[in-house]
Amino acid sequence: MAEQQATQPDSSASVARSVTGTVVSNRMDKTITILVERKVQHPVYGKIIRRSSKLHAHDEKNECNTGDQVTVVECRPLSKTKSWKLLSIDVRAREV
Repeated sequence: MAEQQATQPDSSASVARSVTGTVVSNRMDKTITILVERKVQHPVYGKIIRRSSKLHAHDEKNECNTGDQVTVVECRPLSKTKSWKLLSIDVRAREV
């Protein structure tokens, strides 16, 4: 008898989340702090309001500067607060 194999999509292999934000701090070694802003609608009044969150991301080569627009991707926890990796630097900040 021929065995039939179930071909189901692998639910554990999900696509990692990525977000875009602005670097607000690069003082730590191999770590940057990113401010991510999003717009949400108020549940009762319907007004569009801005919400923000700060993320710590791993910057292996210490190549980001304050003010850069970057894209980070979610990864395994690297420390207590750091679970994002730098994917790309989208826009470099102007040097003053």
